Amino acid sequence: MGLLESTITGRKGRSSHAHVVAELGSAIVAGRIAEGSLLPGDAELSARFGVSRTVLREAMKTLAAKRLIEPKAKVGTRVLDRSKWNFFDADVLGWRCQSGLDFDFIEHLAEMRMALEPAAAAAAARRASNDDIVQLYAIAARFDDRSHTPETIAQVDLEFHQAIARMSGNPFMRSASAIVEAALAISFQLSSPAASPEKIAEVASNHLRIAHAIASRDPEKAVQAMRHVIEVGKSRIRASIAPSSAPGPNETSAPLPVASAS
Repeated sequence: MGLLESTITGRKGRSSHAHVVAELGSAIVAGRIAEGSLLPGDAELSARFGVSRTVLREAMKTLAAKRLIEPKAKVGTRVLDRSKWNFFDADVLGWRCQSGLDFDFIEHLAEMRMALEPAAAAAAARRASNDDIVQLYAIAARFDDRSHTPETIAQVDLEFHQAIARMSGNPFMRSASAIVEAALAISFQLSSPAASPEKIAEVASNHLRIAHAIASRDPEKAVQAMRHVIEVGKSRIRASIAPSSAPGPNETSAPLPVASAS
């Protein structure tokens, strides 16, 4: 289950392995388990989670692959510094979002989207098949629905951007889609365009502009249209946050509350 889907549905169903991974991973990313600390031994963790040693070992392998921990013989399993964490991993991004948002994190996500998605749109303008473009227009048409809820419009938004990543023909673009999903999950939680018919119309128009640029095989227009969508989304999120929460020029960013899905 992806970050956006789990945020929208609130479903928590998961296996014993996934439960251990989620509990330890989210605790590490949220700082409840400190960077550089050693995790308890296998016997203690197995008892705590009520799982077998085999399940625990597989969970540790998963967390190690996400670069959150590193097991060392005769030392134990150490929590790695956040500079080593794999923030392209969908789970790591999801845990980061759940732990509370700050202005820097929102800005960093927008910077990554700005680096990746305009390039994907330009590549799609060069490489998309006619069938791809028909599919993109079909998704874009679903934006223009005044009955949208935050959940439904977020799902259409995700499908649209994932379609462009596929149409780019670049597997690296598709692999980076967790960045887009994280940004849309934040938008769903903090400020949705479904709040008013005018905002729904604006989002529909902005995404249709991307589809037109790709269909006309104009990479530069596709880049500009995608950049505009990302900027509008970032501005909408920042505007939803109380001015008193914004850091001053000599202040560090404070965490922002994350609304829970209902």
